[in-house]
Amino acid sequence: MSDGEGDWSFYLRTVSNSARESNVSNDPASDPSLLHALKKLCDVCRQDEKSSEDLVARVYPHLNKLFQRSVASLYQSSTSNGLLLLVILQFFLDFGEMVLHDADPSLQIFIRSCLTREYANPAVAAATLDFLYVNKKKLLISFPNLLPQFFPLLLKLIAWNGEKLEKPFLKVFPGLVSPGSFLPLFPSLVDLPILVVALEKVERRSGLQKGNNVASTQKSKAPEMLLALMDEAYTGTNIGDGGGDSSKGSSTRDAPDPLFRELLKDENDGLSELHWASPGVAAVLQAVKNSPQSDRLKQILNIAPRLLDAYFTIALRDANNSLICALIPILMTRYSMMFPNKNYMYKTRQRLLEFMLAAFQHSPGFIALLKKPIIDRLGDVYESTEKTELALQLCWAVGEHGGGGGAHKDVARELFESLELLLYENLSSSRLGPKQESEVNSNHRNLTKSSQSRLLCFVITAIAKLATHHRELLLRASVALVKVARSRISDSRVKRRAQDYLGLMDEPGICLSVLGPSRPSNGLVHHPGTVNWIEGGTKMVAHIPFYILGEQEGPPFHDFLFSDVLPGRR
Repeated sequence: MSDGEGDWSFYLRTVSNSARESNVSNDPASDPSLLHALKKLCDVCRQDEKSSEDLVARVYPHLNKLFQRSVASLYQSSTSNGLLLLVILQFFLDFGEMVLHDADPSLQIFIRSCLTREYANPAVAAATLDFLYVNKKKLLISFPNLLPQFFPLLLKLIAWNGEKLEKPFLKVFPGLVSPGSFLPLFPSLVDLPILVVALEKVERRSGLQKGNNVASTQKSKAPEMLLALMDEAYTGTNIGDGGGDSSKGSSTRDAPDPLFRELLKDENDGLSELHWASPGVAAVLQAVKNSPQSDRLKQILNIAPRLLDAYFTIALRDANNSLICALIPILMTRYSMMFPNKNYMYKTRQRLLEFMLAAFQHSPGFIALLKKPIIDRLGDVYESTEKTELALQLCWAVGEHGGGGGAHKDVARELFESLELLLYENLSSSRLGPKQESEVNSNHRNLTKSSQSRLLCFVITAIAKLATHHRELLLRASVALVKVARSRISDSRVKRRAQDYLGLMDEPGICLSVLGPSRPSNGLVHHPGTVNWIEGGTKMVAHIPFYILGEQEGPPFHDFLFSDVLPGRR
């Protein structure tokens, strides 16, 4: 301290002068030397171990007063206070125990008072993410609910600032996921593009020029507009009720859509239903489709799927089964409701399906627990192409995992009946002649010939798999497959698949190997593709169906060895 004591005293006087209430300036951040002095004082306190307690005790009162004064000046400030407050917060975290200062209220004040106004400032946004990453362990241990509580506000950092903050945001992102934020975080990630639209709508309505940040534009009404939107979300008051120029029509028709009010909130208040069916949202999304996309929106359309990757990775690794099971119905609902951009929808839906199937693979019992939403989705198969794809993947999962396993026979029977109904509906419509086809429900006509064949293949495969796992369903499955095999369907691939499954079901040992679940719920070791002849009962080797030799039909026209059928057995 002796060599730099003069400089240290100068820095302390600078901070002390700014902290005085008698200071003429109402805005501490207006002093350009203050931030530098603060950083130097904090560095000295960290480096000088011998006298650190004395130094911290001398510095702390001034920093505490400066923090309160900076927060109070936010409402009238024309400059950013964010960087200044972050340096003081770092001091509170580093030396809070030494001076008996609880940093939690200070962190909450910073987020609610400063970050809500300065999230659009690139320097403040970057410094905030860096602060959260540096103190990640301390925050998770001492304040585990802080980041999950304010994840909607933190998402604004990435939504507004885009790709330049993607890497630092991904470093902080795991801290946003907790039991209390796990479910509401998912729809917020899916709706990130709409959050950008909402923020840009506020920008245009308030007259904020592109390229200027909210904090640095004194005359802009953007901060007030955004705070009014949030106040409306929390209190229900209309933003047009208060002052303003009534001649400009700032009344109910200018009030934000309920979806936007939900998106623009800053704190996590649990899972809430978004108003996707509202006319306002439909109009805004249609306007977005018909107008050029902003650079900010283009960036978030690429970022959002990558954030979902991180979210799903954390979910499969850390989340408990109850939360994952509760998430899957939300995933099913949101599968057909997302921002209307083809590339974004493709990437996002691909990730949703991958996670859903991975969850079923990890816990097949989810299928039994989610019987009702699965049956509902099977009934929505005709509504749109995306709902058709979701239903097909659910068909595959139901068959692959035996309807939840051997312990859920009643659930498997109900799922089987839903698949039967789906099969017979499509089987009857595919037999109709040209005149009769015109009388079929319009939803059915939306299915092209190829998509209907694909649907039938998925359904009969799920039926055969369910019957393989639950032998009591074998007779009903055989009846259904015989009807398909004898039908007048023009697509021979569907009939051939039904015939193949009928042949396999006559050979239980091979059938279990080919159609049995890859992970039986009873815990027995099962290797797909390996025949367990004990399951074959009294069946003889000569009864091996010849069609598995290849595309040949009927009896073989040449001699063959057993190794031709199963190369693994010699």
